[in-house]
Amino acid sequence: MRTFRQRVWVAALAIACGLTAGGVAGYWLGRNLAVTQSETRLEQYATRIIDEGQRSTAESRKVLAAMNGSSFPMCSDEEISYFGKLVYESKYLKAAGRMHDGKIECSSSLGRAAQSQVQYKADILQRDGTRMYRNLAPFRVGNEVVIAIQQGDSFIVYSPMSLSQVLNPAIELTITDLDAPDYEAGHIAGAPVQAASYLIKDGQFRDKDLLYGTHCSPDGVICASAHVPLKQAVTNNRIQIGGFVALGELAGTLLGLVCAIIYRRKHDFANQLLRAIRKDALRIVYQPIVDLENEQIVEVEALARWTTEDNEPISPDDFIKVAEEKGFVGQITRLVVRHVLRDFGKTLRDRPGFRVNVNIAAADLADPSFLPMLEKALADAKVPASALGIEITESYTARQQVAKETILRLREKGHYVHIDDFGTGYSSLAYLHDLAVDAIKIDKAFTRAIGTDAVTVTILPQILTMADTLGLRVVVEGIETPQQAKYFARADQSIYAQGWLFGRPVPAEDFHRMLEGKKAASERTLPALETVGAIASPVPAA
Repeated sequence: MRTFRQRVWVAALAIACGLTAGGVAGYWLGRNLAVTQSETRLEQYATRIIDEGQRSTAESRKVLAAMNGSSFPMCSDEEISYFGKLVYESKYLKAAGRMHDGKIECSSSLGRAAQSQVQYKADILQRDGTRMYRNLAPFRVGNEVVIAIQQGDSFIVYSPMSLSQVLNPAIELTITDLDAPDYEAGHIAGAPVQAASYLIKDGQFRDKDLLYGTHCSPDGVICASAHVPLKQAVTNNRIQIGGFVALGELAGTLLGLVCAIIYRRKHDFANQLLRAIRKDALRIVYQPIVDLENEQIVEVEALARWTTEDNEPISPDDFIKVAEEKGFVGQITRLVVRHVLRDFGKTLRDRPGFRVNVNIAAADLADPSFLPMLEKALADAKVPASALGIEITESYTARQQVAKETILRLREKGHYVHIDDFGTGYSSLAYLHDLAVDAIKIDKAFTRAIGTDAVTVTILPQILTMADTLGLRVVVEGIETPQQAKYFARADQSIYAQGWLFGRPVPAEDFHRMLEGKKAASERTLPALETVGAIASPVPAA
């Protein structure tokens, strides 16, 4: 995307920074400041981990108390279903069950099939009798540390993904349980090193070539210590250190040039995108959504595509992110709405019940002009609000306080609201009920797991049951094979599907030919689902 001249400038800049890095005074000043900031960030990171751990611990204690108070026969169908309900309503858990003498009797995710003659030994035994296990074989997830807690005959398993929003893969963690008989046995996660003061006491510490930031729970039982090599901390802050060198040796001249060039590079990309929007040069393509019950197209999703002035296609995730950072993502939303109503206005007026779905960004949820714009565009096109569906990524709803109010107003206007990429944020039952949406779109990561031994497959029935309980429509993304379609078609509830098996994103004219049954480049003949060979167990009835 960059021109040859721009690449020369970048190379020259790198050489200049390398030469000026020899300034001793500037280097050491910048280095010491970078190390201090890294230690502060490590302690803040450890604090976030402990705070999240406190919330997950409180939830697990509540669930274990409910399980131990169960009135159902042990490991009966009723009790397993009850455990499953507790897990569905939780935020941090992936499974719950019974364990006796170290042997798993049953669990919410595996049923009584979880019974095993394998006797597991607790990795940590706390003073109150609580047992902690790391990576019980039936619940292991790749290289992730999966923690299970047992009180009495009841145990719960934490989801390794529940902390995904606060974990930083670039930072090592050592989590220590000080309630264990000895510190070395009490390491929950991280390298099993001998206990040291910087692992069990709040503060910032440096040991040889490692930087530590530690924070302990209010009761002093659990401590999280984040640590990175000193060399990595310096490397991560090399631009800042280079700035101090340039400031000391060249009185800020070179540093100003660096900032100017970096800004221009970023600004050029944003300007190209802005020019493309103003010239209406973004392409809008449409992907069908079918009803698995009769394989008919019932909805379509509008997707934006952009190719730069240097003829380089840019991922929507990348250019949408730039538009959000620069504050003009709302212009893309308006462009998509304009194209949709131009391309499908007549279809939406002539075909009641047919719907086109558009994606909106977090900034749209907070933009007071968004809803009036939408209402005026629909009125000008004489298209009912019910014909334009709204898709909101799950992470947007979690970050934006105004999401709930905006979704409510959208539904009051008649729009059909989806939560997109559902499952990537691990929403709870209470969270979905609070948002009051119409449908969820199951992320394609779950679809890809069908036919494999991935743990995510066991979550699908739970998601479908949860959706059925809340009366939510389910749309499954990423269906590419008849086996995947077969899996969901056998569910005892209405399910919509989207994926390459039913059609790739195509221009409006191709989609209209597909919709009218005419031959088009994107059209394909789908095998009847009834003829597809049996695969994994069907999705159970809700």
